[in-house]
Amino acid sequence: MRPEGVPIIDVMSTLILVAEDDENQAELVRRYLEQDHHRVVVAHDGRQALDVARARQPALVVLDLMLPGINGLDVCRTLRAESDVLVLMLTARSTEDDLLLGLGLGADDYMTKPFSPRELVARVRTLLRRTRIEPPRASLRAGPIVVDPIRHEVTMRGEPVDCTPGEFRLLAILASEVDRVFTREQLLERLHGFDRYITDRTIDTHVKNLRRKIERDTRRPAHLVTVYGIGYKLTAGNSDAP
Repeated sequence: MRPEGVPIIDVMSTLILVAEDDENQAELVRRYLEQDHHRVVVAHDGRQALDVARARQPALVVLDLMLPGINGLDVCRTLRAESDVLVLMLTARSTEDDLLLGLGLGADDYMTKPFSPRELVARVRTLLRRTRIEPPRASLRAGPIVVDPIRHEVTMRGEPVDCTPGEFRLLAILASEVDRVFTREQLLERLHGFDRYITDRTIDTHVKNLRRKIERDTRRPAHLVTVYGIGYKLTAGNSDAP
């Protein structure tokens, strides 16, 4: 969690962890990131990646899915349980199910191999810009759901809700205009800026995961509602108000 009062993060000169077992690939990524004025530390297996992340607290992790020892999915799951560090997942797998699984575990972005190192650097810069602290805003409320942009917290009937960064951003967008229907395209634009690697299924996955956390009955959601043929909206609900 990023506490109140933390200064704006500069996208330059930040520490980035590259977790990649292919030494040549890791060296290529390291060189490109250092040319973009980032500090880089490299890990070649999952255990080392976790140890380095805990000790050095990088701003972002470039995480290969197929790490030896502890695989990238388990590393991502552990990182997300312990911190809000940004995660850019890399994988040779290109199926949509893999993409959705990675995002469901809390990855902030996803690239498939082979990839352009220049595009990776651009993705890193985009992710780091998202961490800039915005001017304080009042908490957003939809009935029993409260989204606090300053403390980066969500509560439901006063109880904390554990959200991934992607889920939090989506919920904050919806809570900013309660009862407004957002199309998937509008949500994608606000979340990822029309990233061609992100699909409508990304939004659906975040919605599915959020419903498990905030709805009493996921089959009949009272708050995170589907507007068929259009998209989603967040409502105050009327069946389980506090």
